[in-house]
Amino acid sequence: MLGFIRPFLPWIAYSVVASALDWRWGALVGLLWTAGELLSARRSGRGWDSLVIEVCSSLYFVIVVAVAFAEPHSSARPYIQAASSLWLALAAWGSLAIRRPFTLGIAKQTVPAEFWDNPVFYRVNAVITSAWAISFTLSGAAMVALRATHGSDSLVTLVTIAGFVVPAVFTARYSAAARARAAAATQA
Repeated sequence: MLGFIRPFLPWIAYSVVASALDWRWGALVGLLWTAGELLSARRSGRGWDSLVIEVCSSLYFVIVVAVAFAEPHSSARPYIQAASSLWLALAAWGSLAIRRPFTLGIAKQTVPAEFWDNPVFYRVNAVITSAWAISFTLSGAAMVALRATHGSDSLVTLVTIAGFVVPAVFTARYSAAARARAAAATQA
């Protein structure tokens, strides 16, 4: 499960730092963390297909850092955390639209190569990516609603964290169930 949650740790750190200190520092922490993860992963030989979230995260944080430091009191500021979830939703939905669920590359890090061309492997990853996309969409929409009704930063942070934890738990359980089904099918 760490393989699926690790790319999102900078987003959680961003949310916590932005809520506790300031959105500028949260965005900078997110950018530095994501860039470090991306560089480390490339140096270790990971392919771009397993780094979709890191690449999308880097682009997002570059934009937010530029806006945050150029215009610290921007009217966009209250909606930046919602935008982050919606950005990730767009990345997840986009990866599904082009039939390259972002979880495929991550899963290939731990699943033997002989399963990669199996339609079940693709379907499992499409379902998992869909869960992430739905979670990001719902959490982003919830944060927009909270901001529109002047919800607290703490509640926005909790929604952000839930937007990552719920699909991470789903990923772990669904992956385990898929592996169990595959094992049972090979024994039959």
